Amino acid sequence: MKKILLTGAVALLAISWKPAPPVITIDGYTFRDLNGNGKLDRYEDERLSINDRIDDLISKMTDDEKASMLIGTGMPGFDGLTPVAGAIEGKVPGAAGGTYAIPRLGIPGVIVADGPAGLRIKPIRENTKATFYCTAFPVGTALAATWNTPLLEEVGRAMGQEVKEYGVDALLAPALNIMRNPLCGRNFEYYSEDPLIAGKMAAAIVNGVQSNGVGTSIKHYAANNQETNRLSINEHIDERTMREIYLRGFEIAVKESQPWTVMSSYNLINGTYTSARKDLLTDILRDEWGFKGLVMTDWFGGYAGFSALKAGTSNVVQQLSAGNDLLMPGLPAQKQAILDAMKSGSLTKQVVDTDLRRILTFVLRSPAMAKYAYSNKPALKAHAAITRQAAAEGMILLKNDKQLLPYTNKTKEIAAFGVTSYNFIAGGTGSGDVNEAYTVSLIEGLSNAGYKVDQELKQLYVPFVKNANYQDSLRKVKDGLLALPQRMKEMNVEKALIDKKATTDALAIITIGRNSGEGGDRKVDEDFNLAADEVALIENVTTAFHAKGKKVVVILNIGGVIETASWKDKPDAILLSWQPGQEGGNSVADIFSGMVNPSGRLTMTFPVKYDETPSAKNWLGTPADNPTDVTYEEGIYVGYRYFNTKNIKVSYPFGYGGSYTTFAYSDLKVDKDKLTVTVTVKNTGKVAGKEVVQLYLSAPHNSIDKPNEELKAFAKTKVLKPGESEVVILQLQARDLASFIEAQQAWVAESGKYTVKVGSSSLDIHQQADFTLDDALTVEKVHKAFEK
Repeated sequence: MKKILLTGAVALLAISWKPAPPVITIDGYTFRDLNGNGKLDRYEDERLSINDRIDDLISKMTDDEKASMLIGTGMPGFDGLTPVAGAIEGKVPGAAGGTYAIPRLGIPGVIVADGPAGLRIKPIRENTKATFYCTAFPVGTALAATWNTPLLEEVGRAMGQEVKEYGVDALLAPALNIMRNPLCGRNFEYYSEDPLIAGKMAAAIVNGVQSNGVGTSIKHYAANNQETNRLSINEHIDERTMREIYLRGFEIAVKESQPWTVMSSYNLINGTYTSARKDLLTDILRDEWGFKGLVMTDWFGGYAGFSALKAGTSNVVQQLSAGNDLLMPGLPAQKQAILDAMKSGSLTKQVVDTDLRRILTFVLRSPAMAKYAYSNKPALKAHAAITRQAAAEGMILLKNDKQLLPYTNKTKEIAAFGVTSYNFIAGGTGSGDVNEAYTVSLIEGLSNAGYKVDQELKQLYVPFVKNANYQDSLRKVKDGLLALPQRMKEMNVEKALIDKKATTDALAIITIGRNSGEGGDRKVDEDFNLAADEVALIENVTTAFHAKGKKVVVILNIGGVIETASWKDKPDAILLSWQPGQEGGNSVADIFSGMVNPSGRLTMTFPVKYDETPSAKNWLGTPADNPTDVTYEEGIYVGYRYFNTKNIKVSYPFGYGGSYTTFAYSDLKVDKDKLTVTVTVKNTGKVAGKEVVQLYLSAPHNSIDKPNEELKAFAKTKVLKPGESEVVILQLQARDLASFIEAQQAWVAESGKYTVKVGSSSLDIHQQADFTLDDALTVEKVHKAFEK
């Protein structure tokens, strides 16, 4: 969910919660008397189908109740655009919103809350000394970099347990939009530039969360790929690009996990808001993919901006008729518009009842409906261990000259440079943030692992960082609720001091940090590219330490891609730690010490220069000063699909990542009939480790152009001991051979030669084999969509 106007003080309207209802006993069966009328109404009879019960409920609802249930309960503390003093917090302070309760029918309101890296609620509340902190898990980029879906399902189970035990019914997550451009401000929440990775990771999280009996809302459906003018940007995208790139991940997530809800995005596609596109929300999502849940808008979805919020209402008839069942967070003007439309007949009874059925199905399966006795005491200690493991597994060894890492010398001091070493970034800002109890910094993690951190540098950096954070807090108050994070400038460390530390200390670490958040996109200067103070720090430290025969490690505490080509030759090792959640410093130390062998792999490409990014020339749209329209000229050629096809050199390719050991691939076999691929992977090094096996497919292009290769399957081995092998089985489907051909309005596998490429990155292929499809195969016919 995207909170447009506030990041902290979001709460539900007060909800009246009654004790458990009385019961009615009939023929030996006991039923809850939800409305307290002393008789068994059809909707209370759990022997009946859910549809029969809901039909009875709808028949008992007034028009006012129906209109109220089609919108959320608002954002307490907000009246339009002006904060309301003394607004009452609801059942779960800090939650993002909820549905309308009908007490006379025994129907509770359900509560939804952010977010992608863990539950986001208020950690401290009035009139109690208890705290309500949640676990800050690694951000989406870090989780996806594990390439480990069972691990992500475990993370999801932990998230879902906190959701349930804190009294929330559904988590507004995961976010799986495609990383179209490295500068998107919310890329830290997302998984990949590749839809297969995005879909598989999202499905794993959803299955884990929902195993607790709570819901999820996959978002932002679809093509929410920039934050600039996100409420009003009109994206011009052809149908093939939508289906192959921007919808494919959602399709995988829906089919493999059936999330309780889907959140429509803010943007327009080909002139129509996504929340009002029937082809997107009904034809594709429900009819083609089989989605069974409800669709809700993003918060204030369908409004062009703040002025539109003041001026009137979204097009509620178009949204509700398209299949967007619930308008969030809900505004009085929307309710009145719904009532007027119901009265005039422009909003039909069939549409209203269909939307209500989906909302009521959501409510009836919720913990709130079951009056679940939540404890407010989730298993935070156990979840901290899970986040520590997940963060370490997602970290990527980008460079390791002469096997510098793992570093095991704990007798001599390590010189930690860079403000981020002392101010480690757990996660991004906005609705993707988490209110955690603590964050383990890099130096804390190293100290916890028994390393000696240079105290003189620590005594200089700590007060500098403290003051910088204080000044930044003043800026955030001045800039208001939409204040975006700013890079903390590096402390000016005199060369004489650096030379001194090169003499006395055994190793140098430099941490480079980046943060971003909802509501704004990143910049090229001093963000994608390093700033002059950072370049100088790397240059001065590496020069001084190398002159003394000492080594330097760079830690990248970032949420998305940065430029690395111009400086990566200077340090001896580079570890990409991402924004690794609250246990981040400990996770880095686990990799640093060798307790964990790095097995993370990139799920996006690191280009040599930003300008070589395929979407760079049309990023954010036109006019440049206030974009209203953006054309996806690159089409399907996003990320590695572009770089590999055009043979453009990159800094680090998609799928790349190092290890403390080595692996060999052998005995590749392809069963053409069963579309099964097997390969043997052997640990040929000296320490135990995991390998990510990636399967890319090159397909014939008889009638349409295609990328050189596309990721079609992947698997992560178990921990292989030195000399140990594993036979990895990768299963393809007929759909994996197909591309979308608009002229035929179908997914078609063309006849000709297909090449299976198996390796450890998109540019590091170890084994390959061919098979031939004699005749073209129409895999699936679909609806026509995305016409302007």
